[in-house]
Amino acid sequence: MSENPSPLPVSPKPLRGPQHSLPVAVITALDAVLRESVMASLLLDDAGTVALRYEVVEDEPALRRLIVAADGVREDIRVDLAHPCVSCAMREDAVPALARLAEDPAVHGVLLAPPLSADPSIVAGALRHHEDRWHLSSAVAVASAASACEDLLGDATLAERGLCWADGDARAVGEALAAQLEHSELIVLDGDPHGPGAELVEHLRAPEQLLLHDPFALTTQQVLGGRHDLTAALRRRDGRHVEPYGGPTVHGTWTLDLGTDRPFHPDRLLAHIEELGGGRLRGRGRFWVPDRPDSICQWDGAGGQVSIGAAWRTREELPTTRLVVTGQESEDRERVREAFGRCLLTEEEWARGLAPWLGADDPLAPWLGERDAKV
Repeated sequence: MSENPSPLPVSPKPLRGPQHSLPVAVITALDAVLRESVMASLLLDDAGTVALRYEVVEDEPALRRLIVAADGVREDIRVDLAHPCVSCAMREDAVPALARLAEDPAVHGVLLAPPLSADPSIVAGALRHHEDRWHLSSAVAVASAASACEDLLGDATLAERGLCWADGDARAVGEALAAQLEHSELIVLDGDPHGPGAELVEHLRAPEQLLLHDPFALTTQQVLGGRHDLTAALRRRDGRHVEPYGGPTVHGTWTLDLGTDRPFHPDRLLAHIEELGGGRLRGRGRFWVPDRPDSICQWDGAGGQVSIGAAWRTREELPTTRLVVTGQESEDRERVREAFGRCLLTEEEWARGLAPWLGADDPLAPWLGERDAKV
């Protein structure tokens, strides 16, 4: 995988006639200054591009909506929300705001910036059913190479950074940034392209994602000239399709691809989950447990936090277990590999089949949900 794929070819800026829909790019980030710098550069690239930006009003169920162009702020309004969540905010306010902008022939494109830490999959998912005179053209994640290692692998929470979307947002910073990076077609990474932060991002990004190391090299044609492929973006984050991408290892970054047909033993998973998912890791994938062979469970971990849940139903065949884990500390690599093995059913337990698990207690029910029936 190349460290910095060549930028897409630049063609004339998008022009919109009465029969064409308005392109809308979703721009996400954790760093407000870096995001605004990138957006300002894009606004200067085309006077017909505007930014639709949302900011959280602290301690209130409200957002601040700004419409900004190269010549300054055109609109600055407080928006009170019935429910301060990402999807509600997009449906209740962004949809009518985009419809209004789509009626303005002088607007060539929109840079939609939800509040910092927003998950682009939720933003795009909430908006996709409302496309009419406008359409989603791309998702862009903006991040800093200098802080990428700490942001992705450290144990800070959004609450500690003052980046929560709303009360009750308990996500780790790493969880939020990983979601932004993995969903977006375009990744803008400011800083040293050969440092440990850039190396880590290379291990996490898919080959089809364009990575730019110069924030000011991004053009309006790149962000507004295509169509956002939500299906491909969701697949990149789907534990059923997890893949190890790999990358350079100069700074010690490693990726483990741990896969087997065997399930996790529920009790041993609980006993060893800290060894398997704790520490400075980014891990994702799928697993199953023998007392519920009809369920595929998702594993999503970052910054020392791990989220698990019974996310999908199986079909005719039994599920499989596969975790892809990335880190930068050598001692963590062997710890994770050994913990993975300890969590699995042994060869002898697996040879006995699933019959011993009929009607067994379900110690993972608090995390996976109650089973529909005894199996």
